[in-house]
Amino acid sequence: MTAPTAPPAPVSAAPRATSGAGQAVRDSVIIAKCNLRRLTRAPEVVIFNMIQPVMFVVMFAYLFGGSVIVGESTDPGAYREFLIVGIFAQTVIFATVTTSGALAHDMSKGLIDRFRSLPMARSAVLTGRTFADLMLMTFTVIVLAIVGTLVGWRFHEGVLNALAAFGLLILLGYAFTWLGALIGMSVRTPEAASSAPMIWILPVTFVSNAFVDPSNMTPWLRHVADWNPLSATVQACRDLFGNPGVRTSGGWPMQHSVLASLLYSIVIIVICRTLAVRNYRNSAS
Repeated sequence: MTAPTAPPAPVSAAPRATSGAGQAVRDSVIIAKCNLRRLTRAPEVVIFNMIQPVMFVVMFAYLFGGSVIVGESTDPGAYREFLIVGIFAQTVIFATVTTSGALAHDMSKGLIDRFRSLPMARSAVLTGRTFADLMLMTFTVIVLAIVGTLVGWRFHEGVLNALAAFGLLILLGYAFTWLGALIGMSVRTPEAASSAPMIWILPVTFVSNAFVDPSNMTPWLRHVADWNPLSATVQACRDLFGNPGVRTSGGWPMQHSVLASLLYSIVIIVICRTLAVRNYRNSAS
């Protein structure tokens, strides 16, 4: 008589392997959530991040409105509509300082080294940081849009065009967060990471069409302003919002501002992300 055979043991399902891209996305989202949770524990960071652009809106609108010619008009209302888009663009590129300073601070505290010891995608630490800063930047732009509306800014070309303009602004800001990540991974101290971006942020902001008409600049400076990535985004947003803005230049970025804005942002993301991730990997080896 044969002994009864035991029923076969249930076969446990093997865990599904996560693809490299899928793991990188998942890890990046986790890092972004961690960084956003840190912001909830320090709400003053969010508040201070919004105070400066709001002050720019109020001061420029009421101090210079009426003294700056927009087209043929010195109407304060026209300048306010001209101005607000420039403030939007200036605000999103200031995200560079936030990203570079935060990454350098995490490096100095050893947090990045702890992340390196975990089984996670190499790019996730930087991508998660830029995702978190993207969320903060989007919230800041929403607040600025509300403040701008209170001082007289309006969009006139419909909701879809307005959303497209905000999309270009956010994309430009996200591109510059990767420049901030590159700076943060290249300098040695948080102080240097916070001050280094200002060396180029101020020229990029003011040698542009953000606050004045470049046609009043000297010829060589006008060409620099016409090919400035910030100028392309500002011009594209003014067109999409229907805000005042003199398009006197025959430069390609000014004549094809929406396409130029997209191309500039994509190129900045590709170059800076590649270099920042390479710096991260090299510093880990």
